[in-house]
Amino acid sequence: MRLILLGPPGAGKGTQSERLVGAHGIVQLSTGDMLRAAVAAGTPVGLKAKDLMARGELVPDEVVVQIVADRVEEPDAREGFILDGFPRTLAQAQALEAMLEQKGLKLDSVIELAVDENALVERVERRAREAAAAGKPTRSDDAPDVVRKRIADYKAVTAQLKPFYTERGLFAAVDGMAPIEQVTGQIDDVLARVGAQAA
Repeated sequence: MRLILLGPPGAGKGTQSERLVGAHGIVQLSTGDMLRAAVAAGTPVGLKAKDLMARGELVPDEVVVQIVADRVEEPDAREGFILDGFPRTLAQAQALEAMLEQKGLKLDSVIELAVDENALVERVERRAREAAAAGKPTRSDDAPDVVRKRIADYKAVTAQLKPFYTERGLFAAVDGMAPIEQVTGQIDDVLARVGAQAA
């Protein structure tokens, strides 16, 4: 099972990814984590990324796609994976599709956790208040203005990706504002439909 999970910050992607990993024996692949791991391991593509980052340059799509390409070949990704934080642009989605095709792989589904923007900002503010009340550090990216900016950035991303994946019959949206168990149930329903179509 190969999935992309989309959703703005605070939508619950981390929580749902953990559940999917546990239920299906697949791995969650975060491009940020993979990039850091490739740099730490000193792989050829990691060294290339390290040089770029050292110069303060953005890591180009082909380097990120190569890091994903290397990672999906590792044994723990054989049963499948969830991509988190990638793709972010139409060009990345096209490059990912081409790379998977070369490997004889394809995505099973692209699931968006759809949320209400104002309710999401409230949810993140509540998370920050609860952390502060419990004496835990609050995340700097939980400030309301930062959250709104990140939601706007996210909308720009999905504006490109949603039509691309809808055209391919891969896109599905679930209600990310529902309680955690219900969101998991909706995702399971999407995956059941995907499985039935494949069969």
